[in-house]
Amino acid sequence: MSIQIVPVIMCGGAGTRLWPVSRESMPKQFVPLVGEGSTFQQVLGRISDPELFGRPIVITNTDFRFVVAEQLRERGVEADIVLEPMRRDSGPAVAVSAVLAAERDHNALVLVLAADHVVRKPEEFRAACRDAAAAAATGRIVTFGIEPTHPATSYGYIRPGEKLNGASARAVEAFVEKPDAVTAANYVAQRYLWNSGNFLFHAATMTAEIERFEPAMAEAARAAVGGLTRDLDFLRLASEPFARAPKKSIDYAVMQRTKLAAVVPTDLGWSDIGSWSSVWDVLDRDAAGNATDGPVVMLDSHNNLVRSEESVLTTVVGLDDVIVVSTGDAVLVSARAKAEQVKALVERLKAHNHRAAVEHRRIYRPWGYYQDVDSAPRYRVKRIVVKPGSKLSLQKHFHRSEHWVVVRGTAEITLGDDVRSVHENESVYIPIGSIHRLANPGKIPLELIEVQVGSYLGDDDIVRLDDLYGRG
Repeated sequence: MSIQIVPVIMCGGAGTRLWPVSRESMPKQFVPLVGEGSTFQQVLGRISDPELFGRPIVITNTDFRFVVAEQLRERGVEADIVLEPMRRDSGPAVAVSAVLAAERDHNALVLVLAADHVVRKPEEFRAACRDAAAAAATGRIVTFGIEPTHPATSYGYIRPGEKLNGASARAVEAFVEKPDAVTAANYVAQRYLWNSGNFLFHAATMTAEIERFEPAMAEAARAAVGGLTRDLDFLRLASEPFARAPKKSIDYAVMQRTKLAAVVPTDLGWSDIGSWSSVWDVLDRDAAGNATDGPVVMLDSHNNLVRSEESVLTTVVGLDDVIVVSTGDAVLVSARAKAEQVKALVERLKAHNHRAAVEHRRIYRPWGYYQDVDSAPRYRVKRIVVKPGSKLSLQKHFHRSEHWVVVRGTAEITLGDDVRSVHENESVYIPIGSIHRLANPGKIPLELIEVQVGSYLGDDDIVRLDDLYGRG
């Protein structure tokens, strides 16, 4: 009989250590960083074996719901998309996943996976899942242990104990979260393993342990699932009960305290790509130790990561061991050894209200995306791309008029009571206060240039009269 594991993919993180590519508006799990597609889409590929894995559950923040749906569609995967009303760390999310999986099948085995990790050996990953499932079926909560390559202070450490019967899994003698540098070095010398942050367990086992150690978290998870509502293709957890859950990771809530922890030591080619330095670690490098992406030219430089986006030529001369990341609106230059400090840099940018700290120039919406081209007092220029078959809300503005020029495709434009088609190299004027809608009835993406003119050009100058996506 085949094993059916319910994969649960955690998609809620902000990933600020990989700024400026990863930002709160589009964090690292949804951005192509290493290999083909986003790391979220790579996870989908690893759990595609129907003999081993069931229908996935994706737990994400409401802000990312349409990005998740689009990236699932691109990979042809159907999943239950569960929306957290606010971030409460991984503990409540794991509690919710156990409740949801048990509703499907009381005997469900659950595999919790981070959406932002890289696994370069998918076959070894699936073999490790089978070993972990055998241990989880006996009532263990199993993690995947990675042999350390250096004394990292950003990972949890596991001391493996005796072998468990019938599998490669071992009992966990100690589970310690994020030690200091001296302690981490001692752990590496003592052959501790890194905790990969991915877990496999029987739904009932995890629920019982959360009830034991964090009863308020368990109650909040049950009530949040009990108040679940459907919104389009999404499942929204009830906000008020979910807010009662303590904000705590599953590592602190359960794994450091349970007597049921087990570990499968495995070589997955794993990385959490938690900093630009770890991205450099997993990328292919040239003879000088340089990893590059995009239009990059280097001279007399060694052991660097240089990434350039949006066709921005980036050049480096005479530098070693640095990170250079260039985007359309921000440039990061950091010593590779100091890459962990990018998170603190982003906090400083936020304190100074830099928009680029949290938002990309390209802003994704359920219908497609827009990208700022230019702006000044009283005008703003955007590039807008609308997916085939999609439409924006029926809306009006109080402070701006808009001029649309179609660059590619055909636009269906509602302006008052008039509906017209506008083709490539044609334009239309939207007066202040007029009710209007933009739609793409075609089979190819619709691309247009929008010029806004007015006294106030903020994105909040919009009144939605009808919206397919339930936005106010």
